Amino acid sequence: MDKPPDLTSHDVVQRVRRSLGIRAAGHTGTLDPFATGLLVVLVGRATRLARFIEGQPKTYLATARLGVRTDTDDLTGRVIETSETAGVVDVNRVRQILDGFAGTRLQRPPQYSAKHVDGERSYQRARRGESVQLAEVSVTVHRIELLECRPPLVTFRAVVGAGTYLRALARDLGEQLDVGAHLTSLRREAIGSLRVDDAIPLDRLGPEAVLPALDVLRDLPVIELDQAARAAVLHGRAVADSGAAGQQGSGPVALVAGDELVAVARREDGLLYPTVVLAVSA
Repeated sequence: MDKPPDLTSHDVVQRVRRSLGIRAAGHTGTLDPFATGLLVVLVGRATRLARFIEGQPKTYLATARLGVRTDTDDLTGRVIETSETAGVVDVNRVRQILDGFAGTRLQRPPQYSAKHVDGERSYQRARRGESVQLAEVSVTVHRIELLECRPPLVTFRAVVGAGTYLRALARDLGEQLDVGAHLTSLRREAIGSLRVDDAIPLDRLGPEAVLPALDVLRDLPVIELDQAARAAVLHGRAVADSGAAGQQGSGPVALVAGDELVAVARREDGLLYPTVVLAVSA
């Protein structure tokens, strides 16, 4: 789906359930209500594939507004500090700071986040006015690129690993410039090889929009099963790894029989162990 602004990810999933007349549906990674872009919604038995999509790198187009700090680190929050010098920041310094975000580093999540604190969501405590200090977590920024810097607005594209907050990148940019900043727009452009250009808007939602489950596993190696191997996998049994010699390794593998996604398996010692079986016996 191409999520529009002002809807939660849960709202989109509810629309999918109503449109398709099903109950089993779920997304593979929350987008904030103000954000737009790619939201993968899995339906039926395919909901069990979420773990293989959630870990894929995500590409975002983001715009930060320098000179204004908010309590949510985005445009939906309450302004808590402003700076009069945001319009005169050095572009090269902005680029240098963004470049420094690349790699694996510690990041402090926004206090308005879904992180758990003593069994409760951080944003629930923050909404009650409680001061929430979240522990830093390790995140990975695979690539980050400054696209435009017209102070007070800074637009950049970032490819990040799971758990990375773009709001926190905007906040940290402002802190290092000593002017403060918050995120004003965010669009998810891709999850792995899945691109928002191929997504559909809500007004085109219907049964014809549902894709084969294998389409969301494009980043996984694919191995073809014969009928005997398919039958074994359906009963949860490991089968011989028929992948090309020298290319055996660890990690998930999509097992198919013709156009059918039979299962996702893990590779180990020349065998394929089913972890999620989607196909059913004929």
